[in-house]
Amino acid sequence: MDVYLDYNATAILRPEVITAMQNTFQLFGNSSSVHRAGRKAKSAIEEARERIASVVEVSPAEIIFTSGGTESNNLALSNREIPVFISATEHDSINAVREDSKIINVDVNGIINLEHLEELLSSADRLSMVSVMLANNETGVLQPIQQVVNIARRFGAIIHCDAVQGLGKIPFTFSELGVDMLSISAHKIGGPKGVGALIVKEGIDLPPLLLGGGQERNRRAGTENVTGICGFGVAASLVQSALKQASNLESMRNKIEFEVKEKIPEVTVYGHGVARLPNTSCIGLPDMSNESQIMALDLAGVYVSAGSACSSGKITPSHVLKAMGFNDNAASSAIRVSLGWQTTENDCNTFISVWTDMVKRIFNSNDLCRSVA
Repeated sequence: MDVYLDYNATAILRPEVITAMQNTFQLFGNSSSVHRAGRKAKSAIEEARERIASVVEVSPAEIIFTSGGTESNNLALSNREIPVFISATEHDSINAVREDSKIINVDVNGIINLEHLEELLSSADRLSMVSVMLANNETGVLQPIQQVVNIARRFGAIIHCDAVQGLGKIPFTFSELGVDMLSISAHKIGGPKGVGALIVKEGIDLPPLLLGGGQERNRRAGTENVTGICGFGVAASLVQSALKQASNLESMRNKIEFEVKEKIPEVTVYGHGVARLPNTSCIGLPDMSNESQIMALDLAGVYVSAGSACSSGKITPSHVLKAMGFNDNAASSAIRVSLGWQTTENDCNTFISVWTDMVKRIFNSNDLCRSVA
């Protein structure tokens, strides 16, 4: 049986979501139409909006539905009149938006340098924006968002947070984070691909990326994806039950890290020792390419990834690990193992067995693999 350990790329669809989406296929009306069929579709969208709003504790009016986390991040940074400061380990959907973004340094664990953030903000001569992710998609390392907010507020900056990886894995609300904008995505929590949301605090001026219709209160034109949005709403309603699995996921993740480290002491677990997502492990082994590891694991029916899954299938040195100070060799040898709602102890045991056997086979070195036999 295949072992899926790539939940940070996308979570397996939850059965409740599949059922809900199947039930929406009969909602053929355009949600912008005023006739009964249109009103039914609109009602389904607003029900989903209320479910998501309840999870992150915001007003439904503050939710803008998008095509996913990438669009949400792009939309958040759409005001090109405002200087933007981003951390060095942000997702590419933040990195690629603004060529003029100023980069905030991070330490060896990938945690933002708060003094550098303050220095950058003090040099800004006008209203600016800070965009820092809640949890890194590759390492799982959590950022001190409240401290970022405290500093940014002193300089009157707008704060955006990419919380795509955090939703359903760690508890938080919009007000607890204290940010002005928050990106979330359905397919990271067991919902469908192709739908996400940007939460925008009332009063924040945000130029739309898509023009033409009056959908989403004139903030995102285009006929809404009714089926996807309804699936998102159901997935969001399951977030609290997902959070109850966090300690179990963390135990399984720790088991993986402990056993591979015990068998192969040369292994590096990036971000180990600081606050991380409970489901995420970034494991590196010098001189062993992540591409070789992924291919070997794939042949054995074990699915993991090398950092972000949003690079058109290309495997390149991790910009996250390079920003943390590691060289190209290290940044090209790390794989990401991410657990989720269907992960079992047997899955973890299979990964440990297959991965350590693979190391022995590829390196065939008694020194490196002294404990693998």
